[in-house]
Amino acid sequence: MRVLVTGATGFTGGHLARMLASRGDAVRALVRDPARAADLQAAGVELATGDLRDRSAVERAAAGVDVVYHIAAIYRQAGVREDVYRAVNAGAVRTVIEAAARGGARRVVHCSTVGVPGDVEHPPAAEDAPLAPGDVYQRTKLEGERAARDASKAKGIEVVIARPTGIYGPGDRRLLKLFRGVARRRFVILGDGRIFYHLTYIDDLAEGFRLCATVPGAAGRTYILAGGEVTTLNELTAIVAEEAHVPPPRLHLPVWPVWIAGAACEALCAPLGLEPPLYRRRVDFFTKSRAFDITRARQELGYAPQVGLREGIRRTLAWYRDAGWI
Repeated sequence: MRVLVTGATGFTGGHLARMLASRGDAVRALVRDPARAADLQAAGVELATGDLRDRSAVERAAAGVDVVYHIAAIYRQAGVREDVYRAVNAGAVRTVIEAAARGGARRVVHCSTVGVPGDVEHPPAAEDAPLAPGDVYQRTKLEGERAARDASKAKGIEVVIARPTGIYGPGDRRLLKLFRGVARRRFVILGDGRIFYHLTYIDDLAEGFRLCATVPGAAGRTYILAGGEVTTLNELTAIVAEEAHVPPPRLHLPVWPVWIAGAACEALCAPLGLEPPLYRRRVDFFTKSRAFDITRARQELGYAPQVGLREGIRRTLAWYRDAGWI
């Protein structure tokens, strides 16, 4: 197929673009800075330069493709105004889908997040869980889902919404601190560590996206894409420690003093435009259970995660070592 991938200079979008190219698809990537995309060009990916908020650039990139994978988003970043989150995570979704329809695409796969339900009271959560996003990232991603559905109806183009859980694998930086902290025997757990944590290995996620694009009956549906195993945080760090050949983390600290310290750091740094050394959302990592039900994706897409958690952790640790990151 002829496909467009947004967010291809990021971890998830880049992996997806390279995987699709390796399978024989003609892949185009919309990038703001071609200098950051040398690896994509080496993999045979065509580059289109432009910003998601530039309608004409998006239309040029989407011209003549069959499927658009919309992966680009602003994740949680300090100092980013809410209107910028909204412009990228919600407003640009409509722009991408309208451009895809104008360019002749038959389907858009829109990457959202399992964060849109907010706190999950009764895990595992499925696609029909109540939606109560808890921060600006989650709120604007939910707005993006709604914009995607509205644009789909208005323009008559198929849209599939994918909600990944915590993404990891070789090249990932989001969970690097956990892997590095455990491997260096410096990781401290806040609270009792009994919250659930649900990861998705990048290869399985990319295949899930491909299925969202190619399974006919997926049109108009929403799917949670996640790994096949759920662990507690204690169990997760114990597996990382075992694969890193170190003892598992033993030190547990109470949550509330660190949460208060995070709030104070944010209050002091925000007016000065500084990056806080500690955020309340980092504390949330230790307090909010993340467990999800992938039955719908299994049954309707044929989604079947292939990389077990231990194997995924082993591969990720090996990559981190080779890259000198740990």
